[in-house]
Amino acid sequence: MIRVIIPHHLRNLAGTGAEVTLDVAEPVTQRAVLDALEARYPMLRGTVRDYATGQRRPFLRFFAGVEDLSHESPDAPLPDAVAAGVEPYRIIGAIAGG
Repeated sequence: MIRVIIPHHLRNLAGTGAEVTLDVAEPVTQRAVLDALEARYPMLRGTVRDYATGQRRPFLRFFAGVEDLSHESPDAPLPDAVAAGVEPYRIIGAIAGG
């Protein structure tokens, strides 16, 4: 089971708590995790990734532990600790301002 922590505004939309667990088939990649998240919570489709391009939304960041994966390939394997469910995969809402 993969542990995913989602930001507050997406929790409200999906009606979940801060952390959800997902079954993700091997290989465990960002794309596989996000596909599983959107399959389980279809109301999140288009909120994490753009419908047309599949690209990450601008004000969201993806982390595995302390490693920022936001600009990494969505098909690269996630770290073993995340794939084993020891560490969560985090989706974080970025804060912008001046």
